[in-house]
Amino acid sequence: MQWFAGRYRTLLAHVGSFIRGKDEVVQAAVLCMISEGHLLLEDVPGTGKTMLAKSLAASIDSRVARIQFTPDLLPSDCVGAQIYDQSTGSFDFREGPVFTQILIADEINRASPKTQSALLEVMEERQVTVDGTPRPVPRPFTVLATENPLDLSGTYRLPHAQVDRFTMKLQMGYPDHAAFIEILANRAAGFSPEQMTPVMTPTDVIEMMTIAAGVYLSPQVLEYIATICEWTRPDRQRAIQLGVSPRGGIALTVVARTHAAAHGQTFVTADNVKAVAPAVLAHRLILDPEAELQGVTAAQVIASVLASVPVPAQPVGV
Repeated sequence: MQWFAGRYRTLLAHVGSFIRGKDEVVQAAVLCMISEGHLLLEDVPGTGKTMLAKSLAASIDSRVARIQFTPDLLPSDCVGAQIYDQSTGSFDFREGPVFTQILIADEINRASPKTQSALLEVMEERQVTVDGTPRPVPRPFTVLATENPLDLSGTYRLPHAQVDRFTMKLQMGYPDHAAFIEILANRAAGFSPEQMTPVMTPTDVIEMMTIAAGVYLSPQVLEYIATICEWTRPDRQRAIQLGVSPRGGIALTVVARTHAAAHGQTFVTADNVKAVAPAVLAHRLILDPEAELQGVTAAQVIASVLASVPVPAQPVGV
């Protein structure tokens, strides 16, 4: 477990050396990546969303591909297509950029819903089906996507089915004054993510996933996670139209285990769950329109639920 915690700290420091003043965001993003989860970064232009995605990708010596999403992008541009070979008289499959280990999906909301939906299968099942043939992508597989909530012209709202497939959704926000100066200094010195040296391999990530999967989850903590998810549903929250899905509960379980392992623990506590719940759960909620008009946010709902659900006692002997 100490090996896991050490590798986590190394990756955290490496990404943090370029993304300045955003320690909490970097910590959440690193947890998401080593959980083999998918990360959605949403914020206004120029706050470093793409830089964070590129820094994460550059920190692992893995296959990386990038898709610049545009309105004219086709599903085949993402997943690949059957191409006719005149020399052999047969069709050969040409892999699209999703056949990678880290996929940077830049401004994902600029593609049409049809193209966005091309990622549904690969994000959930780590495979692509073309002409009835399932084709697995390399492991580990992570999608790092960015979206800009301001420029509505030429954009399409992400389907909830796709939003729910993102393990976490984070906002970057503006850096503080000191961090801003460091960012300017880095850029003036010509430092970029492309110059970063990888500090981990895909094999390391897979081994960390295996270790995290062995972290003990007590029945009390499992019940705690289930109760949190159930308390986000319309029968418990008047401000909610759609609550956390079972997929969201599974994601919370996986990331809570990774968070525990990252801190050298062999078991998950309620504190681990609370630490990652806002980033894992908030984006899965659909608020009632009246509640939105009153200024209620999904983050507030999750905070209220975490404050209300009784915290389980730690099992004796663990």
